Amino acid sequence: MHRSIYLSICLFSLASSAHIFAEVTTDVENLEDEPAKTPLRTKISNKAQQLQTQLNVDARAAQAEEVKDPFQPLNRKIYQFNDAIDRTVLRPIAVQYVEKVPQDVRGSYIQFRSNLGEPWNVVNQLIQGRPARAAKSLGRFTINTLTTLGLADPARRLGLSHEDEKLGMTLGYYGVPSGPYIMLPFLGPSSVRGVIGSAVDSQARPQKYILDNDDGIYWGDQAGGVVNSRSEILDVEGVLTGDRYAQIRDIYLQRTNYVIAEKKGTEQDTLFLEDDFEDENSNDVPFSESSIESSDEDL
Repeated sequence: MHRSIYLSICLFSLASSAHIFAEVTTDVENLEDEPAKTPLRTKISNKAQQLQTQLNVDARAAQAEEVKDPFQPLNRKIYQFNDAIDRTVLRPIAVQYVEKVPQDVRGSYIQFRSNLGEPWNVVNQLIQGRPARAAKSLGRFTINTLTTLGLADPARRLGLSHEDEKLGMTLGYYGVPSGPYIMLPFLGPSSVRGVIGSAVDSQARPQKYILDNDDGIYWGDQAGGVVNSRSEILDVEGVLTGDRYAQIRDIYLQRTNYVIAEKKGTEQDTLFLEDDFEDENSNDVPFSESSIESSDEDL
């Protein structure tokens, strides 16, 4: 999956660079046609400052679209591409997966992958200055691994609940602005902060090192995680109606800010209405509806 993240980042960077270059070129041509009241260099500098302001925004669902989503024309094209792949490939596979694989097996697989992420959760919680929470995550990992190899969650019955962590959350915890909303090819909703976080998170997955010499098993595990995560939202995907792109974007932004506020203890000041989309495994879910969370992974 880490290679997919890099590929998606490269594709988006290439597309966005071309998109921005085209906009700047058009603006410069328009500026040249205007009466020479202001020097051209100043006008170009003002345009560069405007672009910098767009990149420094802390995107929130309640903001105007031109603030939170300045790359919307490009984002919508990428969303259409992702959605087409989801409808023709991923969703049909997810439907068959639910029909053919028993729920207990699916649940054990989810828990196994979640347990592998606990050490990285601990690291992020320590960076956030939350040692008590880090101790709980370390306890969860130890108990679940020693008792069930991570296939079940006896630690929860002992009061050690799961809390998913990603570097994007940690950056947001310390006030790093998210940057504008972006839709990544294959990976779905994200932000500038989310892209940076996901690139680092991908290097922290134990599978990357455990299966480093067996690409077949590694990619099989990643594909399994994607299909499993997609299958978990089959029952709620019908909630999205109308402009699905805008709804996915706003749900993602709401969820991102809510999770960070919750960790900081200010969640009561954060409005989040879409409780139906609280999927802890969103980072492994690409494409459209399946990436609403990204999700937590792309915070």
